Amino acid sequence: MGLFWDFTFFILSSSTLGAAALLLVLYLVSVILISKEKRKEPPGPRPLPLLGNLLQFDLKRPYKTLYTLSRKYGSVFTVHFGSSKVVVLAGYQTVREALVNYAEEFGERNISPIFYDVNRGHGILFANGASWKELRRFALTTLKEFGMGKKHSQDKILEECGYLIQMIEAHKGEPFDTALPMNYATANIISSIVYGGRFDYDDPIFKNMLKRANQTIYLTGSASVQLYNMFPRLFRWIKNRRVVLKNVEMTVRDVKHLIKHLKDTLDPDMCQGFVDCFLIWKQKEVQSGVTDTHYNEENLIFTVANLFAAGTDTTAVTMRWCLLLMAKYPHIQEQVHKELKQVVGSRQVCADDRKSLPYTDAVIHETQRLADIVPMSLPHQTSCDITFRGFFIRKGTIVFPLLTSVLYDESEWESPHTFNPSHFLNKEGKFVRKDAFMPFSAGRRMCLGESLAKMELFLFFTSLIQRFRFTPPPGITEDELDVTPAEGLIIPPSPHMLCAVSRQ
Repeated sequence: MGLFWDFTFFILSSSTLGAAALLLVLYLVSVILISKEKRKEPPGPRPLPLLGNLLQFDLKRPYKTLYTLSRKYGSVFTVHFGSSKVVVLAGYQTVREALVNYAEEFGERNISPIFYDVNRGHGILFANGASWKELRRFALTTLKEFGMGKKHSQDKILEECGYLIQMIEAHKGEPFDTALPMNYATANIISSIVYGGRFDYDDPIFKNMLKRANQTIYLTGSASVQLYNMFPRLFRWIKNRRVVLKNVEMTVRDVKHLIKHLKDTLDPDMCQGFVDCFLIWKQKEVQSGVTDTHYNEENLIFTVANLFAAGTDTTAVTMRWCLLLMAKYPHIQEQVHKELKQVVGSRQVCADDRKSLPYTDAVIHETQRLADIVPMSLPHQTSCDITFRGFFIRKGTIVFPLLTSVLYDESEWESPHTFNPSHFLNKEGKFVRKDAFMPFSAGRRMCLGESLAKMELFLFFTSLIQRFRFTPPPGITEDELDVTPAEGLIIPPSPHMLCAVSRQ
């Protein structure tokens, strides 16, 4: 009889425990569902296990896929690059609100595997935290001291214009690739600010550093490197990654050599460039007994490399687009030359002329807009949990501010997919600034060289149009000129040749 009651008690107890467990599970599920309802995450295409949305992407031009997806899923949506969840921000209003009004929340830099391999958390482009804040502050202050965007920079740019014109004149009107001349000229502007002097165009260190920087920027945007970023353990072996790492190794060697020379000739009372200022500041901290300093050799090397690469390729690529579009649309080129002739005449253009050259200024701005050379910006990352536009985004989520969706926003631009300088002109022909003009991004991570880049573009462009008429090579019409964007992290035009015919 006792055994019967024991068995009955066991059955009842088991049933009670089972019911309690079931109620607990139901409760937890309801909490999760309620939580998900309250914390609605951005919509997006359904991902596959491990692959995410990889099969939907054009890895050569992923920004085009994202732009198409934004039409379906809205201005805030989710995609999966492999197992990594990415939130994409699309359209001017959304991107500006995130980067400006929520600058802190969206202000971290996401450091993909390839950029961690390259920078190891050093420098100013692919770093976060106290080191990044201090180095960016120092870089901005120092670059301003060297006249970034002011008369001191103007003198350097105009001097370099002379060398650039000589290089182009050497082709004597025959077809040439604009890539090399523009890269040399823009690289020398940043070199003069960073190192305190320019390089001869035939200097082997200069030529090799520039070649490696351009190749590295191209390869980091390649499809195979994007696969490595998604699946770093599976694709560590890819050739493009190995080339990038070899390039970085050789660049670090060259930068160390240049820094050593500047160290040996350092005069604390005469700062020649960014490197000198960094070394002097480092000496002061050592003398003050500071041990945990951000002013160390690794940060100097990678900050210099970041400035050199970013300050060269973006401006050079934009200038190549400028010249290609002038050859493509000769009536616009002639209108620019006519305005220059009326306002400036035969004298050297200066930065103050910009306000008197509205059409020319509009053409440069429209080129930057249409060229859209950094369509996905550089990836951001949320610094905390945030609810943005009704969607919950977790701390540490990768964020792509889709700049192409800003520069091509149909609600902001009359004809977003055509080359139309009138986007920046009013009915009276005066230049009009547009808030949706954001090629330099916005917020905490916007390009720190914006003022310098704007001055370079204006002075290089006007000086060249004053001197030359750019045309397609013989046998090719303007209509046949290919303006299809190439591939890469920074988007250049497809390879092409132009002729520069002297106007004198």
